[in-house]
Amino acid sequence: MMRALIEQPSYRNGEFLPKEVDIAEQLGVARNTVRHAISKLVNEGLLVRKKGVGTKVATGRIPTRLDSWWSFTKEMQAKGIEVVNFELDVQIVPANEEVATAMHIKEGTKLVRLSRLRGTSDGPSLLSVSWFHPRLKMTGWENYSKPLYQMLEEDFGVIVTVSREEISAISAEGVLAEKFGVEIGAPMLFRQRIVSDTDGRMVEFNKVYYKGDGFSYSIDIARG
Repeated sequence: MMRALIEQPSYRNGEFLPKEVDIAEQLGVARNTVRHAISKLVNEGLLVRKKGVGTKVATGRIPTRLDSWWSFTKEMQAKGIEVVNFELDVQIVPANEEVATAMHIKEGTKLVRLSRLRGTSDGPSLLSVSWFHPRLKMTGWENYSKPLYQMLEEDFGVIVTVSREEISAISAEGVLAEKFGVEIGAPMLFRQRIVSDTDGRMVEFNKVYYKGDGFSYSIDIARG
């Protein structure tokens, strides 16, 4: 219904969409249904939403900076490789100074931390540690057997669209060397990112450690 609505000539020509409550009344659906539909269309690049301004049909494709950003599970499935979970640890923990600063929350605030050591039948390839914003009200009992961002969308209505990343080379220290079965000082790839939803609100603070001989990182850059 939303797709048919935005095909109307007035909206294709740049007119802002009505408020969510008005769309809900017009279509005869719940406001939450409209909000979710708009979020999906924003994620697909069909709508542009500006806070405090409004929502309108995109004139061209909107880059989300996640055009090729898949979960590790989906990426491996696309290659026909079965993912093996070697460790999975979920805890409610107080935010330390680093996490609190990244999330703009008070130090000591309780939130969910998810740690996963994953790889293939050949052994562990990556260690991912995620902290989720307390706004989501996660309990730690969520179904983490699902791809993470699929679970967030289906269970919490959260669609992630932007990942701000820092990537660097590091050396494996004691704990990492033991988990990956490599020598201390072995080269590793470190990736730190802040993940936000369609409204620009922070969802996840994530650190990933990759085994040095197990990954390469490729980026396609289009000329502006």
